[in-house]
Amino acid sequence: MTKKLEELLTQPMIYSLPPWTHQQETLKNILESHPTIKFVSLVGVDLGGNNTDEKIPISLFLEDIEGFLKTGVQTDGSSVMLHEIATLNNAKVDIIPDLEVNWFVDYNYELLDEDTGLPIGTLKIPAFLEHNRKLVDSRAILKRTVDYFNQEIFGLLKNYPHALEELGVASIDDIEGVNLTTATELEFWVKTPEDSADEEKLSTSQMLKEQYWKRTKGSVRSALEETMMLLEKYGVEPEMGHKEVGGVRATIAGTGKLNHVMEQLEIDWKYSEALQCCDNDLFIREFVEETFERYGLEVTFMAKPIEGVAGSGKHTHMGASLKLKNGKYINLFSPKDMKVDYVNSIGWGALMGILKNYEVINPFVTSTNDAFNRLKPGFEAPVCIVGSVGHNVESPSRNRTVLIGLVRDIYNTMATRYELRAPNPTSNTYLLVSACYLAMMDGIKYAIENKLTSKTLELEITKAAGEDKHYLEKNRAYRSEEDVFEDYTDEERDRLFGKPPATVWENLRGFTNSDKKEILFKGDTFDAQLLNSYEIATLDHWVTELQGRIIQNNMDIVRNCKKAHVGDHATDLDVVNWEKINNLRIFMMKDSLERKSLFTRLREALENEEYELASQLQIEMTEKISELKGLYSVYKRNLMEEI
Repeated sequence: MTKKLEELLTQPMIYSLPPWTHQQETLKNILESHPTIKFVSLVGVDLGGNNTDEKIPISLFLEDIEGFLKTGVQTDGSSVMLHEIATLNNAKVDIIPDLEVNWFVDYNYELLDEDTGLPIGTLKIPAFLEHNRKLVDSRAILKRTVDYFNQEIFGLLKNYPHALEELGVASIDDIEGVNLTTATELEFWVKTPEDSADEEKLSTSQMLKEQYWKRTKGSVRSALEETMMLLEKYGVEPEMGHKEVGGVRATIAGTGKLNHVMEQLEIDWKYSEALQCCDNDLFIREFVEETFERYGLEVTFMAKPIEGVAGSGKHTHMGASLKLKNGKYINLFSPKDMKVDYVNSIGWGALMGILKNYEVINPFVTSTNDAFNRLKPGFEAPVCIVGSVGHNVESPSRNRTVLIGLVRDIYNTMATRYELRAPNPTSNTYLLVSACYLAMMDGIKYAIENKLTSKTLELEITKAAGEDKHYLEKNRAYRSEEDVFEDYTDEERDRLFGKPPATVWENLRGFTNSDKKEILFKGDTFDAQLLNSYEIATLDHWVTELQGRIIQNNMDIVRNCKKAHVGDHATDLDVVNWEKINNLRIFMMKDSLERKSLFTRLREALENEEYELASQLQIEMTEKISELKGLYSVYKRNLMEEI
């Protein structure tokens, strides 16, 4: 028995099981030594980023552990996001354990084992979804992407020795493998139940920067600290937890506890290999939510839970390195001299690949109405396709207004990576990371196969709109070290960087670009069936949410904007203000024999599958609702009576 196994067997609670424990006998010994682990759950992830969660008694698992690890379990896949793959008449899906990643033990702290007094645990095993002998899930797509990237890098370095020389590697035989390293930054809002947001107070607090990096207090502090301590036990190596820009100061109740909590937080943890990073991200989201709930706090991972206040992002960092047979690691993007070049030719190719092909990446990054609510100018969320590498080579800088930025440390070559700022907490990290690395490879191939130097590639990515280059599109600019929101007008941004999509429908039109879409099919990572399934599911979600939730919510807003000026205190200004409001209410919601309201026209467009028209009407509806709320806020300020 090894020392590592002996330590696991003697620990009262175990939190994670690394790949070396997944052998049949080892795993059986560990589970029998920890009777509080009562269940097993296979975690497959569909194309929408939804994960399966079932409770299989550990006794059944141990009865046929060999078969379970090899073939998993069967399920009905017609209820998950595998549209036109797992159909009603062909719904069988196999959930197959992944033996090559970490497994987590999820503890229920509200249910204790009668014999030990310890929480009941569920062994969470990341898994693949197989349908008709084909892996059709998000995890499998990322795994195929990692394998493809690895193979292509080996092939390029073998066939183009100049690239190997630029990395400072003597021979291709010195390389053991390629590691794609990824990390996410998770932002979220936390509040006490049933408290509603005061948008004006939150907006004022944000402008005054009253919350960012301030000290957490009371139940928020306790929940955050417990989260960080437990994540350390899970081995994900948390690096930081802090307040974000959004929030207002809580008040103290008569019990001495905080109430009216409304705060935005962020938790970061150390990078991992790409697939493990995404598994960590998925587990941690649920873990954070349950930990804060034990302290009586609600957590939301919505991208834009409160209008007019900063939304929540999930900045995603992506890098790549070579692992040499002597144990040394070499960053694929770092130049030989960090004080001479920002990145090497491979690094420039990777950045150019993402920027050129972002139209087919974006549908995986931003796929919901909520996500688009976050991507608006003025809230440090990117709205256009442009990158930044820094003002000068010797002083690394961070531009928070661009889509993607270079992160580097001139004293640490392994820190070089790219930060994509558009993802939000509900983005399907598996698919967006897959699409990004596939796009990177497209640019890397261009750089290496054409034997372009770092300086030549820097000139290309810094080109002006209208300047003709070989890889990047002529009429676009791709780099800016300026504040994209302050230093350009809306018209200038659209002209230089392309007009950004404003709705889910507009974003899905990125898949109509056949040339760019082809990069997603490289290495058989995605295919036409998977992409079609994702597109149908995303479109269906967009339509259903508009019909069943967003229009209904906006109707409530219209109804709640009520006439409130009465009696002697009313002025002519109140009358004029109310007339503007009421006209807008009627335009949005009230039908007549001669004219249909905006809401009705939008409903009919969705029902008739006139999605282009529906998209335009959604944009109009959003603008009108914002206008209505602004008008009503002005109207209320002039009233003596409380509403």
